[in-house]
Amino acid sequence: MAIKTFKRYEIKYLIGPEQFEDIKAVLSKRMVPDKFCRNTGSYMVYNIYFDTEHDDIIRRSLDKPYYKEKLRMRSYTMPASGADTVFLELKRKIGGIVAKRRAKMTLFDAKSFIENGIAPKPDSYVDGQVLAEIADFLYRHPAKPKVFISYERTAFSQKDHSGLRVSFDRNILTRRDHVDFSCGDYGAELLTDDRVLMEIKCDGHIPLWLCSLLSEMKIYKTNFSKYGTEYQSFLRKKLYAKKPA
Repeated sequence: MAIKTFKRYEIKYLIGPEQFEDIKAVLSKRMVPDKFCRNTGSYMVYNIYFDTEHDDIIRRSLDKPYYKEKLRMRSYTMPASGADTVFLELKRKIGGIVAKRRAKMTLFDAKSFIENGIAPKPDSYVDGQVLAEIADFLYRHPAKPKVFISYERTAFSQKDHSGLRVSFDRNILTRRDHVDFSCGDYGAELLTDDRVLMEIKCDGHIPLWLCSLLSEMKIYKTNFSKYGTEYQSFLRKKLYAKKPA
């Protein structure tokens, strides 16, 4: 099992398809494509988000507290069997800084962990720490699979390995029925008008050249959460369904 820990700022922007093409052309000269993008230009990301029966985790997140956390299962290929690799990710946001703890395991082990509380055997002390944090989350939140979210991602990294990363997520699909990888990749579109979610992820300040580029292109930061936006859309649909015809 492999463990990775990330701690960084994440700044989000919603841009149009033309802005996406223009900024991508500039970034391709200043940065390098993510290693998973080098052959096809993009890659897929598949996620299952976990929440309580009454959606307590996402409702707290939308209140914008100083501290919030969420748990998701992620894969970069659609798992075909229980032996395929997935990641369990515990993502926390503390005062604007994002910390992500990630454990790599088989789909079978991940489901056993979530459903039965049986954690995989850790390979090291750090492995055990991360698994213990996920176990504590599951103890405090009786979470179950609530939402499937997939998207196509294009990403660039800084050439000097400074920690700067810029990603673009398109064709974001969500669903609340059949929330399992075995059901395939389908769902409702989260964004309209071909909008693209751009994220700048960095350890500190955004470089001056990138700030200037965003200003010239009139690209401004926004508060956006895929899961949060999906939940708000879900609530609107419930409200409209209750209205008399």
